[in-house]
Amino acid sequence: MSKQTILGRVTQLARANINALLDQAEDPQKMLDQLIRDYTNNISEAEQAVATTIGNLRMLEADHKEDVDAAAEWGGKALAASRKADELRAAGSAADADRFDNLAKVALGRQLQSEKEARTAEPVIAAQTEVVDKLKSGLDAMRGKLTELQAKRDELVARARTARAQNTMLDAVKDIMDPTSDLNRFEEKVRREEAMAMGKQELAASSLDAQFESLEDLGRTSEIEARLAALKAGRAA
Repeated sequence: MSKQTILGRVTQLARANINALLDQAEDPQKMLDQLIRDYTNNISEAEQAVATTIGNLRMLEADHKEDVDAAAEWGGKALAASRKADELRAAGSAADADRFDNLAKVALGRQLQSEKEARTAEPVIAAQTEVVDKLKSGLDAMRGKLTELQAKRDELVARARTARAQNTMLDAVKDIMDPTSDLNRFEEKVRREEAMAMGKQELAASSLDAQFESLEDLGRTSEIEARLAALKAGRAA
């Protein structure tokens, strides 16, 4: 996986708009679960790729340090050989002096080569360092998004449970307040029984009135008979 590909994936995932994704989801909880799995897998892959990139950068830095150290070391050797040549030439040993001067030239050539390699590596190291910094920032953003996803999922699950509990409670209240509930049916039965009792009372009252009327008629007949008897008794006297 190339650096640009890694950087592109990390940047894209880090910028993902979670709310927009949820708005498009038919089942937000399932989508969040899938996003969490995808994000976790992508973060794991990105971490491995970034670790490889960082490892390559550290190797470049180590090589650059070796070149810098080698340049300094060859410079020191060139200086030592040149001084030795000057000492030998002053002592009259021109041949040995020339040999040390040649050694100094070889050391200087090695110094130049090491310096050139160090200079060549510096812009590559700078570019690699910039990429690594961006990758690290992207990974941090991805981890933040993962935390956000997990929090969203937990919040959604809690809200769903609360909503189910509320719906259960409201259904129970509805059943209690429903006119067709057992309580209201019992009340209606009581009202019918009360009405029947009132009807019986009214019927009983009508029967009693009739009995009193019959009693009054009987009393009137007895009085008539008594008066008739009195009339007859008067004539006989």
